[in-house]
Parts: sequence; structure tokens; C-alpha cells
Amino acid sequence: MNLPAQSVYLILGGGGALVLLLILLAVGNGSADIEKRLARVGPQGGRRKITSDDRINSVRSTKDSSIPLLNKMTQMLPNPDKLRARLGRTGHTIALGEYLLMNALAILLFYFLFNFIGWNKIIVVPAAIMLGLGLPHMITGRMGAKRIKKFIASFPEAIDTMCRGIRSGLPITESIGAVGREMPDPVGIEFHRISDGVRMGKSLESSMWEVAKRIDTPEFRFLIIAMAIQKETGGNLAETLGNLADLIRKRRQLRLKVKAMSSEAKASAMIIGSLPFVMFMLLLVVNSEYVLVLFHKTTGKIMMGIGITWMSIGWAVMLKMINFEL
Repeated sequence: MNLPAQSVYLILGGGGALVLLLILLAVGNGSADIEKRLARVGPQGGRRKITSDDRINSVRSTKDSSIPLLNKMTQMLPNPDKLRARLGRTGHTIALGEYLLMNALAILLFYFLFNFIGWNKIIVVPAAIMLGLGLPHMITGRMGAKRIKKFIASFPEAIDTMCRGIRSGLPITESIGAVGREMPDPVGIEFHRISDGVRMGKSLESSMWEVAKRIDTPEFRFLIIAMAIQKETGGNLAETLGNLADLIRKRRQLRLKVKAMSSEAKASAMIIGSLPFVMFMLLLVVNSEYVLVLFHKTTGKIMMGIGITWMSIGWAVMLKMINFEL
């Protein structure tokens, strides 16, 4: 069915307005969390009596969406906890139901966009689904990776702050609370969540493992395991944490060294990979009829498919050679 151009513009505008509304709702939830955190560290030292309304709110917060249909859809997902942890790594309060709604809106937007461009009906639906699901997944993944990278950069300093607190006679929970108050985001917020969990009655180890679901990095798991072993065997916790901070700094130095050594191979891969496309654009400008034969003839389409396949294999091999796990 061919829609008029005005209808397409109205649908695209309505979808964009809904996306903006969801973004505003997400920002509003973040500001509400900040206000709650400020009220918790108010003049009464963050201690107040837990009422029945607090219990009701805590039960409601476990839901993935206030819309019943979206809440049922999230329960039908094969592994919703893994997706919740992925969204939690972004540092924003994105509910699972809101994320599914964003995926649905993205699929609709790409579907109408590809219809407006005039793509083949057979290609429109799978392309819209792939881009509608893949683009939010890629954006949240990049946001989470950026936040974890920022966390690792400040993590050794957080461990040093814990060591100074322990050496001055403070218990480990108070030292973690000091990290939450003094360190910037994201280290400060995550350690503040650990301190809040301990105040709510959870054990220190379980509170740290909850944070580890969002901060999916070996460095933070090293800290949890080191503290668990020290709790069982005894010893000087400050010295153990100091050695761990030195180890994390050495890992970061080694990672930077590997990145510098592999930068030449990455540059070569980018140049070799982009060279065919650059030459294609130049030939298209100079002699378009000579190049467009590849699109009009069956033999040209087969040649393009073979070339793109071999280029993809070469990119995969080069990426595998320059990616190192530390």
C-alpha cells in the first residue's frame, strides 16, 4: 500500500514526538532519583523510618513498565535479567518496558522510511526489524562500554581511598561510603549503592555482586574476590587492597601498550577496507556508466557479492589478529 507523502511525514513526526517524550520521561526519572538521593543524605544523616508507602513503592519499582501490556511482554523475554543488566550499565534509568517500546517505535520509523524511499517490499520488513532492534542495542552497548571505561580509569584511586580509610581505623563499610561521597560518577554512585545496600540489611558481599552485574569488568570482580578471601583467611586488608590497586594500574598500562602497538595494524585495516569504496566513488564521479554496469548486469552483481564477502573475511581476520584479551 502506497501512502501519500503527507501521511508519511505525519507518521514520522508522530514517531519522533513519541521518542522525544520517552527521552523526557527517562530524564525525569533520573532527576527524581537525584532528588531522592539528596533527601537521603539530608540533615538527619539519611536515617528515617520505613513506612508502608516505601514498601509499596519498592514493590512497584520491580515492575518493568507501568503499562500492563509491556510488563507482560517483558516477562515473555528469554533472558530479561541480562537485558536489564545491559541497560543498567548505561547509567540511566531505562526500564525494560521503555526499551521495548523504543525498539517498536524504531522498527515502525524505519519501515515507513524505507517505504517512502521506495525499497522492495521483500527487503523492507527484515531491514526495518534488523535496524530497529540493532540500533538501540548498539547505542546502549556503546553507552555501557563508555561508562565501564570511565569506571576503570578511576577505580584504582577508589581502592586507594578505601586503603586510607582502613589504615585510619574506619571499618570497611565506612570506607566504601567515603568512596561513594568523594569519588565522581560512575565510581561514586556504584559505591554509594553498595553502602545503601548494607544499610538496608544486605551483606557486603551480596551488595557488591549486585553492582558487579552492572559493572561487568574483571577489575571489580577482583576486588570482591580479594575481600571474600581476606574475610575467610584474615590478614591485612589494607595491604591486600593496595596490591590490588597496583595490579589494576599495571593491567591498564599493559592495555594501553597493546593499543599503541596494534594501532598501525588498525590503521592499515581501515585504509585497505575503505580503499575499494573510495575508488568506487571516484569512478562514479568520473565515468558513472562504466561503474553502474555492476548494478545492472547479473555478472556484476555476482562479482560485487564475491568481493564484499572476501573483504568481510579479511576484516574479520585482521580484527581477530589485533584484538587481545588481558
